[in-house]
Amino acid sequence: MIRVQSEDFDPGVEIGRFQREDVGAIVSFTGVVRGESHGERLVSMTLEHFPGMTERELERIAVEARTRWSLQGVSVVHRVGELRPGERIVLVVTAAAHRQAAFEAAEFLMDYLKTRAPFWKRELRASGEYWVEARSSDDEAAARWSR
Repeated sequence: MIRVQSEDFDPGVEIGRFQREDVGAIVSFTGVVRGESHGERLVSMTLEHFPGMTERELERIAVEARTRWSLQGVSVVHRVGELRPGERIVLVVTAAAHRQAAFEAAEFLMDYLKTRAPFWKRELRASGEYWVEARSSDDEAAARWSR
């Protein structure tokens, strides 16, 4: 299940969708907007995307995760629009028979979301407005999946 939305989500409800007899491990990651960026107070973050294209690309990477690991389920919920510190921004849930597949698939999806997903982030900090640039450490973490 892939969703891109402006509304908040309930991680408990989303995780609960995967509780079945064939699932032995459910791994989830919930990303939250931090209250600071580059040593400054963060007022808000705005995420932009191209509707339709973004969902197709997220679905493509979810299919890749299912191909690489034997998963019983994958869910990605990503918010767009203006978000304030403390608000949830992303949820990744992977379900598998065994924990290693669920953990690795969740890490793979998060690394993809941080480096290659078609979202554009703009921060409003105390000193002004800034586009968020990719960090080399995120690229290095994602590179391990191409080996």
